[in-house]
Amino acid sequence: MIEYPMRRRFLVVGLILLASACGPSNKNVVVEDFAEGRIVDLSITEKLTGTSEFLLFSTAKKTQFLDGYIQGVITDYQDNPVQGVVVRAVASGENTLEEGEARPSGFATSSFDPGVSETNGFYRIRFSLPILSKKVDIRGRMLYNPGWEQERDNLGKAYEPQTKQSQFRLYYDRGNGRIIFSEGVRKTVVSPVNSKGAAKAPPLPGAEQPKPVEKAKPAGAEPAAGGDDLFKGFGFGQ
Repeated sequence: MIEYPMRRRFLVVGLILLASACGPSNKNVVVEDFAEGRIVDLSITEKLTGTSEFLLFSTAKKTQFLDGYIQGVITDYQDNPVQGVVVRAVASGENTLEEGEARPSGFATSSFDPGVSETNGFYRIRFSLPILSKKVDIRGRMLYNPGWEQERDNLGKAYEPQTKQSQFRLYYDRGNGRIIFSEGVRKTVVSPVNSKGAAKAPPLPGAEQPKPVEKAKPAGAEPAAGGDDLFKGFGFGQ
């Protein structure tokens, strides 16, 4: 009669250990970091992505996701931080899916939330990417302040980015904990612009794009007079 409570205890402990082992482990998520500080706060979570149908029953289908943030900095042409610039990441093949539009259920899809630069110029784009075959390999585009023209026309002022978009690739290997992030642009520069017909308003903070410097004329060069004979140097008529 004494053995039954002991067996129940061992059974409960075994179930607890089994449940903890089945969940994703966030230990050693990143062992080798080749993202150079662009990818931060990584974690692995499980999400319900559908059901597996059997003959007499069905079970919930779960997929592991890599969650984290892409971070960067926005400055003006004098390297001063700029606040309020929107930065978006769009994965290849998902550019037709607009922000806020419903995604199909039952599928493991990647998602990126837009980031906005704060007072120090830093922005953070939150992402959630499915881990398929123990790997994440996402290619796409980074869009810098994509609505600046509409904002300029509506508000009379906006920040025009020096680089409108750039290609990126995010790669993660769950087996060895290696994270890689590559992008064509490491720092984004913006310039305040105003619409011509807009009412006078306080200008946006930030240095404007420097104007091109005119080349200096060589010393001793004088513009030709309008009445000079073009054939004088050839000795005609002398």
